Amino acid sequence: MTETVIHRSNPGIDPHFHVWGWEVPIYLFLGGLVAGLMVIAGARLLLMRPNQRQAMVCCTIGPLAGLALLSLGMLALFLDLEHKLYVWRLYLTFEITSPMSWGSWILLAVYPALLANALVHLPETLPSVARRIPILTTISDFMLARPRIIILTGLANVLLGIGLGIYTGILLGALGARPLWNSAVLGPLFLFSGLSSAAAFLHGILVVSMPDDERPAFADFLISTVTGWTKARPLDTRLAPALAQADNSFLTIEFALIGLFFIGHLTSTAVHQQAIGLLLNGPYAAVFWVFVVGLGILLPLILQHFELLHRIRHTLAPALLVLGGGLALRFIIVAAGQASHWSSLASH
Repeated sequence: MTETVIHRSNPGIDPHFHVWGWEVPIYLFLGGLVAGLMVIAGARLLLMRPNQRQAMVCCTIGPLAGLALLSLGMLALFLDLEHKLYVWRLYLTFEITSPMSWGSWILLAVYPALLANALVHLPETLPSVARRIPILTTISDFMLARPRIIILTGLANVLLGIGLGIYTGILLGALGARPLWNSAVLGPLFLFSGLSSAAAFLHGILVVSMPDDERPAFADFLISTVTGWTKARPLDTRLAPALAQADNSFLTIEFALIGLFFIGHLTSTAVHQQAIGLLLNGPYAAVFWVFVVGLGILLPLILQHFELLHRIRHTLAPALLVLGGGLALRFIIVAAGQASHWSSLASH
């Protein structure tokens, strides 16, 4: 019998794998948020009459914000790279079995799709900008006169948004060496988390853009909850309730996917059961159930439910809670996934 003894001291993987810092979860969160903005903007564009002119927050402000947010996410991803000068090599090839390769090319296609969606209704949504740059109105007129361009722009945003949102989860799920990430549910979970964040983000923009004399204070939701049921405040009789309803649907699906994520691990191998224990009763359990499930999903669901019933005012609180929950989900999944590994079971 040959006995082998290996001594190792690697600060990146001992005592457990922890080479990813804040940059990766920030990128995953912003990528998911932009994916949600694209799906909502594209679907909204497809549902509207192609030649109808009107100010559209979802189709103009959403994509413009998406351009800025995605650039911040790309910056975070760039800061995480070890060899920053070689990033251009990603675009010299396309590996069909590599989630990283898919993601690199999807990110490249996202920018023109977002810009095209923003330009369609920009003159009505941002008239001061259109007056300063007249060519924007010319481009908008050109696109509105051609329904096929509008439909292609909407479809491109929906499909690329779904691809971007799912890819961020598959990117982790493809790493079989980390048993916590090794789940097919992670892709849809990140997609619907991004959709709920995007709906909350747009809803928050509507609240902030209310006239000053109608804007509620930040703590208004607490007051209205305790003192009970203030009168409904007219925010946007069509869009705001639709966004709140959509957000509640996305949050419900996200909650169900989290359940499937746990069931999948608990009914799998002993290593996967041990990995999910990190979130069930391990060192990441408290922050996961409090910040992701409690404050990030259940509380916004309740608040938005009462908003839709006109029992409390529309406030920023649900939007901030949903966005905070989405950010916490990425940080916790990335950190707990790095802490999970196969060797811990073998050592017992």
